[in-house]
Amino acid sequence: MPIPNHLLADLPKGLRMLAADATGAGASLERREFLKLATASGFALGLFPLAAAAQTKNEDSVSANTLKPTQQPSVFVKIARDGAVTITINRLEFGQGVQTGLPMVLAEELDADWSKVHSVHGNADPAYMDPVMGMHLTGGSTAIKNSYVQYRELGARTRAMLLATAARRWGVDPKSLRTQAGQVIGPRGKKLGYGELADEAMKMPVPQQVVLKDAKDFRIIGHATGRLDARAKSSGAQSYGIDMHLPGMLTAVVAHPPVYGSKIQSVDDAATKAIRGVRAVLRVPSVWGGELVAVLADGYWPAKQGRDALKVQWDSSAVGKVDSAQQLAQYRELAKKPGALKFDADVSALGGAARRISAEYVFPYLAHTPMEPLNCTVRVTGTGKDTKAELWLGTQAPGWEVATAARVLGVAPQNVRVNVQMAGGGFGRRANPRSDYVAEACEIAKGARASGIDAPVRMIWSREDDVKGGYYRPMHVHRAEIGLDEKGKVIAWDHVIVG
Repeated sequence: MPIPNHLLADLPKGLRMLAADATGAGASLERREFLKLATASGFALGLFPLAAAAQTKNEDSVSANTLKPTQQPSVFVKIARDGAVTITINRLEFGQGVQTGLPMVLAEELDADWSKVHSVHGNADPAYMDPVMGMHLTGGSTAIKNSYVQYRELGARTRAMLLATAARRWGVDPKSLRTQAGQVIGPRGKKLGYGELADEAMKMPVPQQVVLKDAKDFRIIGHATGRLDARAKSSGAQSYGIDMHLPGMLTAVVAHPPVYGSKIQSVDDAATKAIRGVRAVLRVPSVWGGELVAVLADGYWPAKQGRDALKVQWDSSAVGKVDSAQQLAQYRELAKKPGALKFDADVSALGGAARRISAEYVFPYLAHTPMEPLNCTVRVTGTGKDTKAELWLGTQAPGWEVATAARVLGVAPQNVRVNVQMAGGGFGRRANPRSDYVAEACEIAKGARASGIDAPVRMIWSREDDVKGGYYRPMHVHRAEIGLDEKGKVIAWDHVIVG
């Protein structure tokens, strides 16, 4: 039975996006398929360890606590005995600075010693979902905007728990204490470092309501701190998804067809198999239909040499032909017609407007070209119901990658672990609901196991692969007409979007 559109409209933004991509325009989403998508993407909280743990932690002492996993300090803050503070970020760091920005926000309310603050990525788990979009997603320049209050409250809750712990040890009122640079300061100048209190503090009741600082008291926000990743990146020590290495790992480079959906007529891999280091040549399904040819080798160079030596005959006769100019012409024609209403309004005032402004905006179909080429490492272990998959990659949408790996590999979503790595740029390319390159890596790992190769697989696309056959940013055409009155005030706005 289809999910009614009015119910889909009430879903979190992230799940609406997923549902829309899965169904396509004009299609309906069956309840069973919706549940599969929601569960595999991480919206069913009980499937993931951190979300479930956050719901049950302190259950005895905070039975009335209704905080969500996204509000639980234990999920985001770890304080070591030496006072080092590790803050988990719920966004992908790919150059925009969230690995420093979000920790600054939390550390401000925590009154942490900034010199002891570190940050790590949160892996795929609903506890790390965007509190506004309702999914674990990095995009639209929303990290600070959507998580500013969230991270301030996380810091304030952690600080309150540390204060309560120190007050209990000293037998004083928590209100008589203050914090500064990673220490609780008590009567007559007594001090306890956060590291001395952390283990006990994290077992304390989590306060639901906290008072946030006045901006005039900020010591970190608005002040020069230096980026947490600056030293590693400037020295070359920073590792990215493409740097992943596991024992026994093979590297895969893929021969893609010149056109999506092309079928293979023939493959001559004799020259490829003669290259030193090449271990296997596999034909695997493509997310776009048709097949791909993957070369597995001991490293990237022999894998690429092997791929380049392949002689593949492709059949693209059944694939529709379209180019950017044709698509733009089609979109411009569609922009002249009424489409499905998203926001309805009375624009009849356009007819009597003192001044009318018309404009067209074209967003071209183009490659994102992130600096770090696309890559994904997959390790599959176990058999049958015990099959588990672990992925390593820089991704803007970990939940989508969980859903894709579960579907391709035929494993339960809770048996898929996605380890989020630092990424060298994204620009939306690493936030694709189809998870095309992730699906490809999983298909290769699956095909390798079926061929008797039980090894982790790191798939790497070259820059040329992504430009020639990657998932481009879709074209959009906006046509807008605005009516102004004699004073220049907007009295009507008619806006059509095709894309």
